[in-house]
Amino acid sequence: MGKSTKRIFLLTMIFLLGSVLVFGCKSQLETAPRTTATIPEGSLDSAEWGKVYPDHYASQNKQKEQTNGNSKYGGSLPESHLEKNPVIIKLYAGYAFSEDYNDERGHIFALEDVTSTTRVTDKTFSSCWNCKSPQVAGLVEKMGDDFWSTPFFDLKDEITLPISCANCHDPETMNLRITSVPLLNALKERGIDPNSFSRQEMRTMVCAQCHVEYHFEEETKRVTFPWKYGLTVDDAEKFYDEIGFKDGNHAESQTPMLKAQHPDYELYSTGIHAANGVACADCHMPYVKEGTSKISSHHIQSPLNTIAESCQTCHRQSEEYLKNQVIGIQDQVFATKQTLERALSDAIDAIVAADKNPNAKADAMEKARDLHRKAQWRWDYISSENSMGFHSPTETLRVLGQGIDLARQAQLQAHMAIGVTATGEANPDAGITSGKGTANEAAGGATPTKEEPDTKTKEKTD
Repeated sequence: MGKSTKRIFLLTMIFLLGSVLVFGCKSQLETAPRTTATIPEGSLDSAEWGKVYPDHYASQNKQKEQTNGNSKYGGSLPESHLEKNPVIIKLYAGYAFSEDYNDERGHIFALEDVTSTTRVTDKTFSSCWNCKSPQVAGLVEKMGDDFWSTPFFDLKDEITLPISCANCHDPETMNLRITSVPLLNALKERGIDPNSFSRQEMRTMVCAQCHVEYHFEEETKRVTFPWKYGLTVDDAEKFYDEIGFKDGNHAESQTPMLKAQHPDYELYSTGIHAANGVACADCHMPYVKEGTSKISSHHIQSPLNTIAESCQTCHRQSEEYLKNQVIGIQDQVFATKQTLERALSDAIDAIVAADKNPNAKADAMEKARDLHRKAQWRWDYISSENSMGFHSPTETLRVLGQGIDLARQAQLQAHMAIGVTATGEANPDAGITSGKGTANEAAGGATPTKEEPDTKTKEKTD
């Protein structure tokens, strides 16, 4: 064998060896194939789709394994928020969430959870079926806007399937698709063609069908997204103020309140992962091995439970380091959120106490309640979002910081409504004759906390 022939032989062997090293795993871990079974026409049941895609179906059924795993804040155990954080009862006073509010479980529990919560009553509309079943879209097509205002329990026999494959996939091509009528309406209002999304964008948009902020339109009760001006907490507030919307009055302060739902998509949209094209599915539905196949995991859960697959595809640090980074951010958000909760509690007490004084100035009380509404909206927006701020840490801390400022302004305005200055001195011209020194005491309330508002605090005009 000549030198030239030997060289060619050697290069060929190196190439073949390299091919085994580089492509060997891939050749043994192919994308899950279809079986010979077919999905019955019109079927929305995941069990039927699972006969065609058994590995995906097996992955989805792992949602039944309820656990918090490595997540410090949340998980799939239906733990009570009210027991873990009792101040919520006061903040949600007069609202059903003050009586029943648990951590969310997996998609397969959607129907079971919505029909068992005490928040759903005979007065509940069918709007609350939205995002709980793949059967909703067909009923909306059949009933039109009458669907939304139909009493909730009138449709319990027609809605029998929890969230399934059909909510996100075309049964023939398995391409991702948007089936949510509210999302399609929101995109149309913003002039966005749902067919224009890339596959990577669709791996987020199918999640945006449900993990969003919304309200029920007053006349039709139709589920509507407040996206007219954009996706931020301020944009939603501007829209709600424009239409004069409220979810109800706070039972103690009588403030017309806004109740946030779960604005995961909106908060994510302001974060660094969204800016870099990382989709929801990249982290929450990473590619994993199921049997001998490679699939996108349908055991949707915290990425902290799948750090190697969810995080280390981009981040090369150790699992322990990445876990600590996430929890460190969440700890900071949680502590800031608690500060806002204390400020809101103090604001409510101040408004209630001032309202008992017959000399309270109506315009100042209205201003105090408006500030309370704005402050609690920002707390609720972050508190109801499911990442404890990790989806967008910078925006989260901005929103919470603004909320703290607004809550303390609300407290101050309540004091001023009865002629009490921020220094705790009562104005005799305002009818305060109690002789009590501090602002809260002059209002008939409790001794203030150490977080007394600064005299130079100015009202925001956002």
